[in-house]
Order: sequence, then structure tokens, then C-alpha cells
Amino acid sequence: MKASVLDLNGKKVKDINLPKQFEEEIRPDLIKRAVLVIQANKRQPYGSDPEAGKKYSSKISRRRKSYKGAYGHGISRVPRKIMTKRGIHFFWVGATSPNTVGGRRAHPPKVEKFLGLGINVTERRKAIRSALAATMDKEIVKERGHKFKEIPLILESKIENVEKTKDVLDILKKIGLENELERIKVKKIRAGKGKSRGRPYRKKVGPLFVVSDRCKLQKSAGNIQGVDIVKVNEINAELLAPGTMPGRITIYSDKAIERLEKEDLFMKKRSKK
Repeated sequence: MKASVLDLNGKKVKDINLPKQFEEEIRPDLIKRAVLVIQANKRQPYGSDPEAGKKYSSKISRRRKSYKGAYGHGISRVPRKIMTKRGIHFFWVGATSPNTVGGRRAHPPKVEKFLGLGINVTERRKAIRSALAATMDKEIVKERGHKFKEIPLILESKIENVEKTKDVLDILKKIGLENELERIKVKKIRAGKGKSRGRPYRKKVGPLFVVSDRCKLQKSAGNIQGVDIVKVNEINAELLAPGTMPGRITIYSDKAIERLEKEDLFMKKRSKK
């Protein structure tokens, strides 16, 4: 499979052969599984205080002739705490039991519960290859709602050294993503309680930059809403298919493509190097 490499003005520089990772069969089911595993492993353990609802005495004797006993009072065996008393007459209120006010929860969430999921290494690599192949399919990328003129988008390695955000925006416009930039500007206030939990806005997912190694683009493009930058060896299924839906519009540097082929990344048998 051949693809064109563009310069920073959007003009064709050369043609290259894409590595075999892009020839994988597109498997939405496998991609979804890999993304859900990543999301599950991001979850933070949570639970209630082990002593919640149990911080007071609520033991009452049910034996005959026992002081403070409930025998002969015609009341159920619900645990109770003493509110007031007069002589041997007590005013009890149900406590501790899950069916009482202020009582413990019957089956609360526990911090020690493991919320993560697992996936086979070969299965995960296959899912990444499948998601990479989906980024080259125009119809699948269109289904996600991205607006573009041509794909695949492979730029020369100079893109990795761009220092200013305004220069990155100019390059994106020159390669035909001006409508995409307008699309990802939209920001809506989230409905529901998420507003008070650190995620008040719903934002669009935009282009993904894949670079060969640590570079200046990581800072300059990181300021653009909806845009992500990742090193080629750190790609995962969630970045390529946000929300389990494959076909995110992806911009590769030609060095990243070279490294993908040279190091045989995400293949079944990795080289000893």
C-alpha cells in the first residue's frame, strides 16, 4: 500500500510504501474490547468507610430478667441504641442494621475490589494494528464525523520541530483540515452531575499526531482543543479509536512511519533488538 508524503505547505514531496501494520483486517469488536480494557484499568478504587454506621453501641440483651433487656417488651430483634432512660424504662432507636436510619450499608463498595480487566498481548497488538488500518479508510473516518479533504495524512519530519501553536494551526489548514478545526472548537456544558466533578464541558475529539520521539510539537500542538500527540511506540487502541469507535483522523510524521516499520512495532513476533 502506497501513500504520499506532504510538506508543511500541503504539497506532495514523495511516495512511500506503508508498513504491514496498516494491512490488518479492521475488527471493530476487537478494537472495542481493547479500549474497554484501557478504560477499566483507569478506574480509581473506591469504597465506604469500613466503620460507617457502626460507630455506636447497639447491643440489647434478649434474656429474661436482664437489665436493659428487651425481653417481654413485644419488640423485634432489630439492634437498637439507647436515646433516653428513666429507671429501667428505656427509649430505644433502631441502629447499625441496614434497614435503620444511620445504619450501615448492606453491601457497600469495597476499596480492595479489583476493577481492572486483562487482555492477551497478541490480542492487544492485533487491535492496535486494526485501529491503525482504520485510520487509512476514508469511509470509516467520515463515519466518525471528521471533516477532511484527503487521507492518509503523512507529513515530512519537519513537523516535529514546529515550536508555535499558530504555526501548527496554519499547517493543519494547509493540509485541508480547516473545517475540522472549526468542528473541534465547539464546547458544550455537560448535562448532569459531571459539571461538579471536574468535567463540566463536552468536547469534540480532533486529529491525533503520531511522532517518532519526544519533540517540540508535543508542547505546541498540545494547546489545541481536541488534538492529541503520541510517540509511535506508545500508541494504544483508545487514542486511535476514542469511545471504542475506530477511524480517528491521524497525522503521521514520515519518521514515525519509518520507526513503525524498522522496529516492527505491534507485530506478533517482536525482533530481539
